[in-house]
Amino acid sequence: MEPILVKGAPGSPYTRKMVALLRYQQLPYRFLIGSHENDLGLPRPKVALLPTLYLRDERGEIEAVVDSTPLIRRLDATWPGPRSVLPPDPVVRFVDELIEDYADEWLTKAMFHYRWHGSADIDHAGNILPRWRAITASEEEIAQLRARFSRRQIDRLGVVGSNAITAPVIEESYRRFLGCLNQILSEQPFILGARPGSADLATYGQLTQLAHFDPTPRSLTLAEAPRVFAWVDVMDDLSGLDVQSEGWLARNDLARVLTPLLTEIGRTYVPVMMANARAIDQGAPQVEAVVSGAPWTQTPFPYQARCLAALRVNYARLEPQDRADLEPLLRATGCAPLFR
Repeated sequence: MEPILVKGAPGSPYTRKMVALLRYQQLPYRFLIGSHENDLGLPRPKVALLPTLYLRDERGEIEAVVDSTPLIRRLDATWPGPRSVLPPDPVVRFVDELIEDYADEWLTKAMFHYRWHGSADIDHAGNILPRWRAITASEEEIAQLRARFSRRQIDRLGVVGSNAITAPVIEESYRRFLGCLNQILSEQPFILGARPGSADLATYGQLTQLAHFDPTPRSLTLAEAPRVFAWVDVMDDLSGLDVQSEGWLARNDLARVLTPLLTEIGRTYVPVMMANARAIDQGAPQVEAVVSGAPWTQTPFPYQARCLAALRVNYARLEPQDRADLEPLLRATGCAPLFR
């Protein structure tokens, strides 16, 4: 099997998500840092996002593919095996997908907020991130890269949802999330049981930045949830994990283990995703929501509306009995409104 080429960066949570997947599934890969497309004769993706994976299409030609969630499904279908990160039970799989999207689309708000909101974190990111792509650059070159990159990222805070109104909502939510994940990890090594799912990979990706890189959330994680900090190190390379086919939670155990985390999802991610979708549908200039009794406002984010639409399609595809088994958990945790 030829290695999968992966273009990414250590500071990209979605890059870390996909590289951890490749390690866990024991798939050979080559990690590219910087712009190597021209040197290697590789195609460019339609949208320049990290990570970019270079995979062969149905004609055997290399194509540049982005977007981690569908990429995980594509890799799983192309190389099926005992190390799948997609639970076989449709109810457990759907919950795994919901938590994955929460990590990708809500926890990333905390990641982006902490990195580009406070001066200490801005300085840290500005000093390190440019050097990952230009390790031999002079200090003058780094200063230019730092100024340009930092300004571009800070200007995107409004799209992500970080502003003076939402800052306390984001920070309180991250602390509650740490408590939820810490409780799960005190009982089992992964979110869905004794083996990692796509939810673990997405959560890990965001935490490589929140818990391990950016100074403010790193200090908070170490102080309040050292177990979570350690879990990120464990997740980094699961190539040697002994995987048991029965390692997934049973659907009847989901409520017992995951109710606090799903309740946090229902409290934060659900109202914002719904309000964003409404704003996109109505052509409204602002997203307006209430999260934990506090106001939320941000610029509409079309990609997140597409994420919600995909979740709703997958929910509708569940068999009637599977939806009946899932519905009480969704109602009890405040997640049901997403699918009405």
